[in-house]
Amino acid sequence: MNKLTLWSICAALAGFLFGFDTVVISGADKQLQELWGTTDAFHGSVVMAMALWGTVVGAIFGGIPTNKFGRRNTLFFIGALYLVSAIGSALVNDPVSFAAFRFIGGLGVGASTIAAPTYISEIAPPKNRGRLVSMYQFNIVLGILMAFLSNYLLRDAGNQPWRWMLGVEAIPAFIYMLFVLFIPKSPRWLLSKSKIAEAKQVLQKMNIGMDIDQLSENIQQSKGDRTTAESIFLKRYRFPLMLAFLVAFFNQMSGINAFLYYAPRIFEIAGLEQDSSLLSSIGIGVVNLIFTLIGVFLIDKAGRKQLMLVGSIGYIISLLLVACAFFFQWGGLWVPIFLFIFIASHAVGQGAVIWVFISEIFPNHLRASGQAFGSSVHWVLAAIIPSFVPVLFTSIGAGYVFLFFAIMMFFQLLFVLFMMPETKGKSLEDLSRELSLKSKFKSN
Repeated sequence: MNKLTLWSICAALAGFLFGFDTVVISGADKQLQELWGTTDAFHGSVVMAMALWGTVVGAIFGGIPTNKFGRRNTLFFIGALYLVSAIGSALVNDPVSFAAFRFIGGLGVGASTIAAPTYISEIAPPKNRGRLVSMYQFNIVLGILMAFLSNYLLRDAGNQPWRWMLGVEAIPAFIYMLFVLFIPKSPRWLLSKSKIAEAKQVLQKMNIGMDIDQLSENIQQSKGDRTTAESIFLKRYRFPLMLAFLVAFFNQMSGINAFLYYAPRIFEIAGLEQDSSLLSSIGIGVVNLIFTLIGVFLIDKAGRKQLMLVGSIGYIISLLLVACAFFFQWGGLWVPIFLFIFIASHAVGQGAVIWVFISEIFPNHLRASGQAFGSSVHWVLAAIIPSFVPVLFTSIGAGYVFLFFAIMMFFQLLFVLFMMPETKGKSLEDLSRELSLKSKFKSN
């Protein structure tokens, strides 16, 4: 294993904690509602969704420390947030304190979606940048699988199993913090801070055949005639901004986070017993992992756009089948089977592509800001949608909820077909110039 791959894996482990933290709450879902006697509305919008609101804040403001203190230093701080959240959530005795500690973990999730993909994209060569950045997504789904498995194994631990389910995250969080100490800073970030000597040392360690003068020249060319007060909201960046918004928007309009948060509950509504629903959740994690591996393998071969096309078609078919299963009360294992197809479609498409694509489409000096924008859109929707799931399932039924998601994925298919560009195999600087030109053309 070469150094670049090792450093990328270390940074991508932020994704493992992201996945674990996001899904571990599903095992505690009904336990916490019964323990504290909360209403569906309060449970969904506060107890369950507070981590997602923390993620929104982390995504909105995570670009600031990522730019100011560097990608690596921000990644270490993210690990500390996960550690505090895991320990605090496991020890509290009331829903408000619980929500507060979950909010802290959410800050780590949101910031990690900026710092980790940005860091990896900036150290990776163009030919395998997709594979290296998508290791972040692979770690997310590995974390999801481990959370489902951990919840199942700890389902009978002590008088209140939910404390063990949530507290165990402290172990990987601490290990991750140690790993981050051994990765170098991003050479592109160092150059942006005029730390040329340190950037040169990192490039020598990377040993990818690019010297400091070549990288500096490429970065300067990608800046073009930028102004000192430049932001991602200028006309010249309108096209990449729109791309980031739509990719993030459609990611959540698939219903992926709503499903992951409430997988056991959805399976119980479909007629499975509690233990069977937890085992089915593990099956979801396994399918997610397998098809994410396929996506990671194909992303630099088939390209980002082709994976999104396949994923969009799979989304539409699987979500329509899930909706029909609830409408016509198809019993047995039909709902888990259709949802396995759904999660496979997500893993090979949006799951593999989103963080890679957003990290590629903005210029170097605005990459963290662009990543923050895309992550913010993603997480605002990820906070809103799961908040309404318990109420919507009770009021209009699961079938209509999944039908809505299917319709939204038809619009994603149109976006991929007619608007989304292919980014594989191009340098970050070349992509910056190309997409800026498209913005200029569209604004004229």
